[in-house]
Amino acid sequence: MNESRRYSLSRSALAAVALVGAVSTLFAVLLNFTTAGASGTWNNAIAVPGLAALNTGNYALVDTVSCSSGGNCAVVGSYDNGSGAQGFVVSQTNGVWGTALPVPGLAALNTGNNARAIAVSCPSDGNCAIGGFYRNGSGFQGFVATQSNGTWGTAIPVPGLAALNTGTNAYVKSMSCTSSGNCAISGSYDSGSGYMGFVATQSNGTWGTAIPVPGLAALNVGNNAYAESLSCVSNGNCLVGGYYNNGSGSQGFVASQSNGTWGTAIPVPGLSGLNVGNNAHVTSVSCSSDGSCLVGGYYNNGSGSLGFVASQLNGTWSAAIAVPGLSGLNVGNNAQVTSVSCSSGGNCSIGGFYTDGSGSQVFVATQTNGSWNSATTVPGLSTLNTGNGAIVNSLSCSSDGNCATGGYYTDGSGSHGFVATQSNGSWNSAIAVPGLSALAGGNSATVNSVSCSSDGNCAIGGFYNDGSGFQAFVTGMAAPQPSPSTTATTSANSDPVAPAFTG
Repeated sequence: MNESRRYSLSRSALAAVALVGAVSTLFAVLLNFTTAGASGTWNNAIAVPGLAALNTGNYALVDTVSCSSGGNCAVVGSYDNGSGAQGFVVSQTNGVWGTALPVPGLAALNTGNNARAIAVSCPSDGNCAIGGFYRNGSGFQGFVATQSNGTWGTAIPVPGLAALNTGTNAYVKSMSCTSSGNCAISGSYDSGSGYMGFVATQSNGTWGTAIPVPGLAALNVGNNAYAESLSCVSNGNCLVGGYYNNGSGSQGFVASQSNGTWGTAIPVPGLSGLNVGNNAHVTSVSCSSDGSCLVGGYYNNGSGSLGFVASQLNGTWSAAIAVPGLSGLNVGNNAQVTSVSCSSGGNCSIGGFYTDGSGSQVFVATQTNGSWNSATTVPGLSTLNTGNGAIVNSLSCSSDGNCATGGYYTDGSGSHGFVATQSNGSWNSAIAVPGLSALAGGNSATVNSVSCSSDGNCAIGGFYNDGSGFQAFVTGMAAPQPSPSTTATTSANSDPVAPAFTG
């Protein structure tokens, strides 16, 4: 698939898609909730500070949020400066959002005016890394940039990627950092014969050379492979997942990095037995410790698509299984796992969507000590989703049974962002993001990214349309304060990638 097709869409098409909620991205929301499940009080959404001054073309997007601790986060995305798309980043420090700024040095690379900061990971306060793509005179290229002690360095092309990317269509899709200056990225490039997944590792602040995912070329005889999601738990120990074409159709793969060395890509164990319709993708990866990971995605069972999960525990993969209970909900035969998050080995949560005959609905499911419960509809969302068009875009867990998820739903007026929290294993009712409807005069909004650094400290990201174009925003939620008679304390005060610009 051509990368410009994956990431570029006309303005009119994006507006039409977003109106029904099918685009995900663009705002940052700070939220607090207690582990006991108290909802607290939301403040109204406000515009991302400083972004309006950059976004003169009224086309701003936030792709990803990452938080290292309560009130310390970063968000990345793109805006239109009137000439085309540029990448930006904005940081939150001790609960205060700074001013959005262009990714340093990216404009000099982006001579074709089509850049986007897609992925961000922050292992500690003020220490983050970002990745994405830009367009030069030849085509699309991948970039990375690193923040150290609160200061952003200059964006650079991914070392070695240009030599692989002879078809000039490359991008960084996923970033994961375990400590300052120690990160990994995954993405894809065009070899001239087709698409191939790559990985690259940063060690002690220095980026190594991008390499094709080892062994993936042997699987990818159909020349259409993408490294979609990456998760690292310690320096040099990561897992990447994605899909390839074996000549019959799309299949899912995983590959592990151990002590800095990447192993050979393998098909997701057991997935081929489910994927009789030859259309399987790994969409999301999460690891909680070395050798303990979860992948999720979808496959085609001959009648339609259904979500799956596959678990790795202590280095051993179990066979992929259909998400328990999902087939009973998915009478419309179109379901996917869109996001997974694990807090410890065998303790994970997943989210996604299914179709029930009336339209698209959202689900969550939880794994406890290695056992999955049945998929359930996100509580309260059916009341909001009267337009039958809802999707979970992102999910993040800070500890076992304590997670947050976000996405969008539709009603008679358009699409709207929602968030739902899980406390001590129980999901609370989904709510519309407070204040967002007042901003979204264009009746198009969604949550794309969720990041939880600890119980009660999360950030979510998405967008709204104010009638003039697409804008980004942030807001806060204050958890209830304990009564004077108690000794409890509360925490102080953290995505399908949306199409980019055509320039």
